[in-house]
Amino acid sequence: MIEMTGCTSPTPRHAGNQPPALTTAVIGQVITQMTEVMVHDITNPPLAARFFSYACLAGYEVVAQNNSAFKSMHGSLKDYPALKQPDTIQQYDVRLSALLAMLATAQKMQPSGKLLAVFEQQLLDSCRHLGYTDDVINNSKRYAMAVSKKILAYAKADRYNLISNYPRYTPLDKAGCWYPTPPAFLPAVEPYFNTVRTLALDTCMQFPAPPPVAFSTGKKTAFYKLLLANYTEGRKVPAEHRIIAAFWDCNPFAIQDDGHLILSSKKISPGAHWLGITGIACEKAGKGFEESMQIYTSVAVGLLDAFICCWDEKFRSNRIRPETAIRKYIDPQWVPVLQTPPFPEYLSGHSVISACSATILTHFFGNNFSYTDNVEVAYGLPPRSFTSFQQAAQEAAISRFYGGIHFMDAIENGLVVGGKVGQWVIQKMNFRP
Repeated sequence: MIEMTGCTSPTPRHAGNQPPALTTAVIGQVITQMTEVMVHDITNPPLAARFFSYACLAGYEVVAQNNSAFKSMHGSLKDYPALKQPDTIQQYDVRLSALLAMLATAQKMQPSGKLLAVFEQQLLDSCRHLGYTDDVINNSKRYAMAVSKKILAYAKADRYNLISNYPRYTPLDKAGCWYPTPPAFLPAVEPYFNTVRTLALDTCMQFPAPPPVAFSTGKKTAFYKLLLANYTEGRKVPAEHRIIAAFWDCNPFAIQDDGHLILSSKKISPGAHWLGITGIACEKAGKGFEESMQIYTSVAVGLLDAFICCWDEKFRSNRIRPETAIRKYIDPQWVPVLQTPPFPEYLSGHSVISACSATILTHFFGNNFSYTDNVEVAYGLPPRSFTSFQQAAQEAAISRFYGGIHFMDAIENGLVVGGKVGQWVIQKMNFRP
């Protein structure tokens, strides 16, 4: 059974005896279970953000339909439908329905979503242990399924399912352009992700980045200076820089070629890391279940829009990665600390989504919210402490330079664009801290 600590007074709609209510921590457990399925499926970062956003919207919709303090996303998010409360269902638990709506949505959207059925059963067994009646549990699930069905229809209309009809992406074998990198030379990840419907942004190009520093092999050019900076850092990376690079790596499928055998290691996505930070903040601040669901949903919406925005720029500018450029023009033996991800360099995705998430979390928790990030302890990484979300975002961004996979202009401009996306999400969703 799932351990439920810090139980509060029961949520509305309970019938008969009222057992303790589900808490904020259980939302984080659902996110963790979703993450584990994504790790199992090797879900790429943009697609992971899509899964999280719709699952969180399903959970939040249940909350909004049952608590007037939390407004519907109809009129705030693009094409979000006006969803009516299923009034034929009575005697349900709002929080349990919200969690089950998240799980129902995730089970349908994630390739191995059926694996979540085990966790769902543990959740229901725990509720029975706490005193929830079978009627309340069954009605809560019926309510969740009704909401999830509507959210899944909303997700289906975002055009992601059309991407499989597009032609296979072919890298340009041209100076200055991105090309697959060793050891696996993987194909480009989600080259058409900019065609997916945004949620809060008007378009994927609403906050355009300035053009990247122009490619050049001239040794006195701005690009060559960027190249030398990466090369110099990578020749003798300080121990602390290696630690920071590893902490924020979040590479869903790192491949290592030892000369005889190709090995792989799976890790969580960048979005999962920031949603984990969201859970840490909600619990430390003592946020209630409903407000926590609101915060999780805000961050998840921001993640999806930030990835769509960033991927639009990546495949437009189509810039070469440091590893490719350094090996070709400076040192053929140079190897970055981190494995180079399989998509173009500009902008830095970590910079964009970290700045976006930090901006949204700062809105809810303030500028000086200190916390310890232990999200990836399960993946063998020790915790790190931060004095603010912005400090964490800055570190996440510079980690890509330390890791040797991004140029500094992609990092700096990524932070600016991500901050703008985050501010827009806050404005559109209109959630007060």
